[in-house]
Amino acid sequence: MAIPRTRPGNYPAILSYGFRPFFLLGALHAGVSILFWLPVFYGLLDTASSFAPVDWHIHEMLFGYLAAIVTGFLLTAIPNWTGRLPVQGAPLLGLALLWLAGRLAVFFSVQIGWVAAAVIDSAFLLAVAASAATEICVGRNWRNLKVLAPVSVLFAANLLFHIEAHYQGLSDVSRRLGIGAAILLITIIGGRIIPSFTRNWLVRENPGRLPVPFARFDAVAIGLSAVALVAWAFLPDRSGTGAMLIVAALFNGARLARWAGDRTLRDPLVFILHLAYAFVPIGLFLAGLASIFPADIPVAAAVHALSAGAIGCMTLAVMVRATLGHTGRELHAGIDGCMVFGGVLLAAILRICAAFHPEQAILMEASAGSWALAFLGYSAFFGGMLLRRRLRAGEGEGRMFGKLRSTG
Repeated sequence: MAIPRTRPGNYPAILSYGFRPFFLLGALHAGVSILFWLPVFYGLLDTASSFAPVDWHIHEMLFGYLAAIVTGFLLTAIPNWTGRLPVQGAPLLGLALLWLAGRLAVFFSVQIGWVAAAVIDSAFLLAVAASAATEICVGRNWRNLKVLAPVSVLFAANLLFHIEAHYQGLSDVSRRLGIGAAILLITIIGGRIIPSFTRNWLVRENPGRLPVPFARFDAVAIGLSAVALVAWAFLPDRSGTGAMLIVAALFNGARLARWAGDRTLRDPLVFILHLAYAFVPIGLFLAGLASIFPADIPVAAAVHALSAGAIGCMTLAVMVRATLGHTGRELHAGIDGCMVFGGVLLAAILRICAAFHPEQAILMEASAGSWALAFLGYSAFFGGMLLRRRLRAGEGEGRMFGKLRSTG
């Protein structure tokens, strides 16, 4: 039986599905905030936030941008897992306004107080987790409850971030915990969509070797990654943590090699997913080396390989693909998509290089510029699609995430 994807109502197209407002808001926030961050970093501007400048930057990338994209993804995927109607209209607008309230509360936390800022900001992820849990449970889609674990950890990390920043003056455990939650989500969800989309394209366009289906090896890789990331969050300076991170990196590298990404060069929409996932083993490996050899490997290189690399590239890759598919466009990156992908890849690579050569300020500035161009470019090239109704009537907006009916 066909599942109706939207409920008729007097609301604009942008409120018809979760990916629409949150992908657009997230992309704009990622691009604008990084442009604001550079003069803040150089002491030319200041925020009205109680966070130290570096903490404001980290927080808004993790719990501002990333939280928006994860929300857009979940609110679009869950209806396909459960068969229920999506969150749309006024409830979706309420979530978007709650996200915006969190951004304002963090920015003006000096005026409203850190406790009020923490409560307002943390309320968003709590509402998202509660909404997702309700839909999954009512739909009796128990196997997908596992995706709520990283979201719950992200919520806890956000709350801890406020506490650490207030009492210690700088975040510590919470920033690594937030990154770890995001990477774990990528290993779970990315490990499903990447081989799935790759297989579909190869069968149609390039018959031959196909991705290895999800097996026990993948489950072991995810489990090792989870353990290593938890150890990294709480015990980053231990050599044992470094060893676990390196083992997790090797497993994730082998996992990526099993997905036949080398055969997808002709389709940027598929190939970018493999490139994005490659930053997971790279980041884990650098984090492991930084734990064992802190004097030789800067931890900032690992942090930005995981954040700007894995998180930035993977989220933008999914955003472009979902925007095209769910608005009725052909799944073809085109020049616009390739420019966006090139920008975020260049930003990640330059930022990792900047960590090894902090004296070369041009590397960080070029990275920030490339990042801003990538996300503002997405807003310019694809934002109009999010604001308008589907091109083709009669097709459900859930077709991309229909590939994710089971993540178990």
